Amino acid sequence: MSSPTTYHPDLLAPYLALPQGDKVQAEYVWIDGDGGLRSKTTTVTKKVTDIGQLRIWDFDGSSTNQAPGHDSDVYLRPAAIFKDPFRGGDNILVLAETYNSDGTPNKTNFRHHAAKVMELAKAEVPWFGIEQEYTLFDQDGSPFGWPKGGFPGPQGPYYCGAGAGKVFGRDLIEAHYRACLYSGVNISGINAEVMPSQWEFQVGPCEGISMGDHLWMARYLLIRIAEQWGVKVSFHPKPLQGDWNGAGCHTNYSTKAMREPGGMKVMEAAIEKLSKRHNEHIAVYGEDNDLRLTGRHETGHIGAFSSGVANRGASIRIPRHVAAQGYGYLEDRRPASNIDAYRVTAIIVETTILDK
Repeated sequence: MSSPTTYHPDLLAPYLALPQGDKVQAEYVWIDGDGGLRSKTTTVTKKVTDIGQLRIWDFDGSSTNQAPGHDSDVYLRPAAIFKDPFRGGDNILVLAETYNSDGTPNKTNFRHHAAKVMELAKAEVPWFGIEQEYTLFDQDGSPFGWPKGGFPGPQGPYYCGAGAGKVFGRDLIEAHYRACLYSGVNISGINAEVMPSQWEFQVGPCEGISMGDHLWMARYLLIRIAEQWGVKVSFHPKPLQGDWNGAGCHTNYSTKAMREPGGMKVMEAAIEKLSKRHNEHIAVYGEDNDLRLTGRHETGHIGAFSSGVANRGASIRIPRHVAAQGYGYLEDRRPASNIDAYRVTAIIVETTILDK
């Protein structure tokens, strides 16, 4: 992989090997006003064993599209802690919620509402697993590994591919997988996708609010590692026009009742509820999703709700083995790759559990 990068691990290594005493570096990570990720570091005087040890911090929200210049302080409240695979040791990554100076959640803080929803539904024990698709690009804007000024062969050999010319960037993907395992992100798998330079990682099963926490931190780790490789990550649902697959965030979902014998009836009732709020779901299922949900390339059309067993062209798919055993989980295939997982998991729970 030969993309230009300013990262020099050989120069950095001797400094990372220096002892840091009892002090710990805490990297606060948050979602900015454009759905991207930002972070900055603070020093903590001792090893962190409880989130309550971490302070509420602040940043300039006018520089992240989260506040006006005349009232620019936005506050970071720690929400989840992960181990830091970049610095190692007792250093940590801190996923933080954003709040305005008056104490209200920032306009981009969808975790606040999602946490309330999950608390109301906790007796149903909602589990999620999200399949995050994404595409790698060179710094010149061309898909990573594609012939300059040209195209690779048509789709077919790339999905779960092996071998030169079929997969691009496997070393970066392996680095991300191991970093997630180390950090505590509940990553459950990876695979090369249908379009060359497109990959997928899966996170879950995660209960309730932790789904959003783990997916956002997995994304942060991915873009940080890709930064070291000099590679850009795109979460756009249709990064390339033409006969190429788009990118989604298929969301697998179940409640305790769905996972137990007889759960198929509970799933069917949930699908009926989902069918009645199709447009409300599409509204929070990602920007530019209309470019992806065309009814082609393993998608259902954005304008119509559908469901079926083992049907990858449906809005909601029941895996064949789930239908056969009569309980398990369902897969919502509508969410785009650029979703905010807090919004998606919250509305699924609202529709299927809280709406009576």
